[in-house]
Amino acid sequence: MGRAARPFPYVSFLRVYEPLDAFPDAQQLVILEQRARDRQLTESIDQDQSLRRVLRTVSDPFPHHEPDLVRVTHFPSLNGTTAPYYCPNQLAVRTTLAAESLDQSLRGPLIDVLVPEAAREAHQARLDPDTFADSVARLHTRSATWGVPFAWFALIHEDDLTEVVEDDGRVTTVRVTARIGDCIDRGRRSVAQLAIGAPEMDLLDELTEIVEWLEIFRRDAVVEVDYGPVADRVFPDDSPMDVRLGIESLADSDMLGAAASYRRLASRWIPIRQLARAS
Repeated sequence: MGRAARPFPYVSFLRVYEPLDAFPDAQQLVILEQRARDRQLTESIDQDQSLRRVLRTVSDPFPHHEPDLVRVTHFPSLNGTTAPYYCPNQLAVRTTLAAESLDQSLRGPLIDVLVPEAAREAHQARLDPDTFADSVARLHTRSATWGVPFAWFALIHEDDLTEVVEDDGRVTTVRVTARIGDCIDRGRRSVAQLAIGAPEMDLLDELTEIVEWLEIFRRDAVVEVDYGPVADRVFPDDSPMDVRLGIESLADSDMLGAAASYRRLASRWIPIRQLARAS
């Protein structure tokens, strides 16, 4: 599909993958049924399901009884062998939280058009109250539209395991994976540097919240930054290094260095974020 015909906005994802034994028995059975499926097929199924929800004749963005998808990645384990790690999609919970966020940001009749009350009530009836709270507390996936948040780049380095996925000469996504312990350490270091050099920046609050989220998971988990289709516009991408250098410059009171890093980031990402307002 050509770039001009892309049916979705640019969406990027921050995911946590855990070993099989990190999940409860019932969820392990779901994972085992899907663990041999190709990653590209999983992404295709996810997009097809999204389109079906969008194209319903009656507005209803919530999933209806679809089995929860599971993504699989392979990463060197602590003993040196490559091991599988799993990330449940948790779509029912994520759509619930998205609807609540939309309800807080929109007022008037528009919210009822996008997320009708009848659809919300039906979705609530389909949720399992015994697992919902735990799923919210251990949400494995975060998403962002029209660009990768700068806070995510503070978690990864340019020498982390990087997978470039291409289709017919176009980069369809780039996935950067790192051990969760490394990501937490990097995030904590950046939080400490920002607390010294730029305590007023929103980036400090964003990173603090992300580090607290990552600390929920087991230390043998791995973290993936999935650029999504925006990768075709920015890759090869120096954003992880630019964010790191910018934060270090702020901690050292090097305003020229911080400004140079920001200019490089802005020249790369502001044009993409402006697409969200393009007609």
